[in-house]
Amino acid sequence: MPAIRIGINPISWSNDDLPSLGGETPLSTALSEGKEIGYEGFELNGKFPKDAKGVADVLRPYDLALVSGWYSSRLARRSVAEEIDAIGSHVELLAKNGAKVLVYGEVADSIQGQRIALVERPRFHTEQAWQAYADKLTELARFTLSQGVRLAYHHHMGAYVESPSDIDKLMALTGSEVGLLFDSGHCYMGGGEPLQVLRKHIERICHVHFKDVRKPVVQLARNNLWSFPDCIINGTFTVPGDGDIDFGALLDVLLTADYHGWLVVEAEQDPAVAPSYVYAKKGFDTLRALLDERTR
Repeated sequence: MPAIRIGINPISWSNDDLPSLGGETPLSTALSEGKEIGYEGFELNGKFPKDAKGVADVLRPYDLALVSGWYSSRLARRSVAEEIDAIGSHVELLAKNGAKVLVYGEVADSIQGQRIALVERPRFHTEQAWQAYADKLTELARFTLSQGVRLAYHHHMGAYVESPSDIDKLMALTGSEVGLLFDSGHCYMGGGEPLQVLRKHIERICHVHFKDVRKPVVQLARNNLWSFPDCIINGTFTVPGDGDIDFGALLDVLLTADYHGWLVVEAEQDPAVAPSYVYAKKGFDTLRALLDERTR
């Protein structure tokens, strides 16, 4: 088994937050096309079954692995005990299907699915609020680890942890049990330089989403105070090889650090504008070529 494997998120075919984007596309289309392109595994989306056996049954005919799956947490507004009760079945589903990480998204107070300017996102305004959240997160991460799955925190547009300074703060205040999901596209859109953020937090990174950006569109998004759905519809994000991020440099950092895990191609786009198969293949071919150049 190679140390680094290339997977994909089904969002290239259909978007859970914006069902009008590819909502009519069956999951079987995504799985068959992804397998044909060369992907080894898929993350979950809303079209997958919600039980471990159901997920296994769906993936088995395509000989695809379960990479991970997004979990919408409300820990910022709930107790650790409440969140453990809520997250338990998802952790079990992942563990029974061989996934080693859980994509953790904090959706309490998030505006990521709403037509609200990103500058209106929630924030922790005091040191006490940051520390209280970090302490709860560390405790929750200990629970998921005890079940064989590491929590991979997804810094995300429109949520509490979005900017490089937010990431710095979260990593400083949480225990090592809390892993970091590095998303190159959200990092850049959130005001960061992906290479710098990756280098800074490489020891905590346990999962990677490789999303590209179109820098001129990012500038438009910032200047015009777009919402996250506005960013998606107007083509802020794309797959590796179609935008402006240097993925070769990011791979060099990961390989030097002996990263073991998945590279997940993910790009929130309208499949009517960016055809799913074409763009999924472009993302795979780009990463496969970059990896082969560095590991032969």
